[in-house]
Amino acid sequence: MFPNMVKSFRVSDLQTLLASMGRSKSGLKQDLVGRALRLVQTEYSPELLKNVRQLYESRFPKTSGWLAARRPEGIPVAYSSLSSSPTATSQGADYLNGISKPIPTPAAEVKLVQLPFYQTLETLLPPTELIAQNNEKLQDSQCIFELTPNQADQIRNASELRPGIRSIQVVLRICYTDSIGVQEDQYPPNIAVKVNQSYCHVPGYYPSNKPGVEPRRPCRPVNITPWLHLSNVTNRVTVTWGNFGKRYSVAVYLVRVFTAADLFSQLKLCSVESAERCRERIQDKLRFDPESEIATTGLRVSLICPLVKMRLGVPCRVLTCAHLQCFDAVFFLQMNEKKPTWTCPVCDKPAPFELLTIDGLLSEILKETCEDIEEIEYLTDGSWRPIRDEKERDRERERSNTPEYPVVDICIPEANGHSPAHSSTSLTGKSGSSSVGASGAAGGPAVAPGGGAVVDLTLDSSSEEEGGVAGGDSEDTEDSADSPAPKRGRYNYDKDLVTAY
Repeated sequence: MFPNMVKSFRVSDLQTLLASMGRSKSGLKQDLVGRALRLVQTEYSPELLKNVRQLYESRFPKTSGWLAARRPEGIPVAYSSLSSSPTATSQGADYLNGISKPIPTPAAEVKLVQLPFYQTLETLLPPTELIAQNNEKLQDSQCIFELTPNQADQIRNASELRPGIRSIQVVLRICYTDSIGVQEDQYPPNIAVKVNQSYCHVPGYYPSNKPGVEPRRPCRPVNITPWLHLSNVTNRVTVTWGNFGKRYSVAVYLVRVFTAADLFSQLKLCSVESAERCRERIQDKLRFDPESEIATTGLRVSLICPLVKMRLGVPCRVLTCAHLQCFDAVFFLQMNEKKPTWTCPVCDKPAPFELLTIDGLLSEILKETCEDIEEIEYLTDGSWRPIRDEKERDRERERSNTPEYPVVDICIPEANGHSPAHSSTSLTGKSGSSSVGASGAAGGPAVAPGGGAVVDLTLDSSSEEEGGVAGGDSEDTEDSADSPAPKRGRYNYDKDLVTAY
């Protein structure tokens, strides 16, 4: 029954249902329907079913008479049947474009969501519904209030956040007129705000970088402080809005404005998860599950912030998120100060300020690791190890696969003037001066004491043959006697001789 109710909801009804249960209400209608159906199927709570009944009753009042009899006392009359009743007539219900005009909702029933950057000090005007005066599409609604001397002094004596912007402000907030759950700021179409006959600035649209996506307007409190009378003179606020069937309420508050640095100080003071608790969380995630076919032995976490692609400074995450990946708290708060979305940059789930926490374990890891370490891995016992990049692993793999060769030391001269040739095997199997003499007498290559053969490269092939046939000829002896002594190198060996192996 309840899934069928959800499928019949309009976009505004789906957004109201999701907002009342703390879910994201952005996206196309098919996304909202799927999100609401999953919510109904997974969270079968009395509060959820109550909200579904109320929305369905307001959507189809004639077909839900049995539900009207069971309506709780707290439900406003504005959601009752559209049929003309004595109660509705006595309260002055009239008609707009053939549809009965909704009865103004009492101020206590509309609750605006608390904003992290704004602390409400006093309520100057409680939420009041904007009432259309005629059938025109553009409507003007006025509201008036006065500042007490104490309130005016607070504004005058407040410190400046930046030139012209004080930390104590009077802000105007607009939301949907709905008593279910808390309402987020929502501007009506064609909005314009005039304070004491002067138009004030209303945030414009953000340009969209995605093709086919309409620009989105950030709905946030409107600062009307510069145009107010800081005295006992009545202040008049005129809101121009587009009347296209939706109901809106307006409220005025005296607030204290915080900066991203102020929220960061609060976060460090009140919401830091200890390293021991973080290790317990890691061990719970890596605990062996006998029903699972895949055993997880480690979890990798990047030390790079997904927001700015830089190394984390203060690792932060949301308590309700299932992942261990963190983002930088400072950059996250600064981005939400300029464009409040409060969405986790890792999993795109809601990330309200009250659920943010600083990861104490990852903070210690960042202090212990070098700047070139960009990733770590958590192990089953709660410990961790650094993960090096692919290039470093490739270099280590190449070094480990390189075979070892014997080292030849040619820098120590021997007594015979030749460089030593250290080798594990020799050509003749013998070493010593006798081998050298025998090899020289035979006219063959000389053998070094270490086992290498010494070859004279200055002789051509014909000289080698003559030397081999008549090794003891007198002419060769005379030539060798008349020839100059061989040249010596730096380390006292023949330049014309090399050691061959």
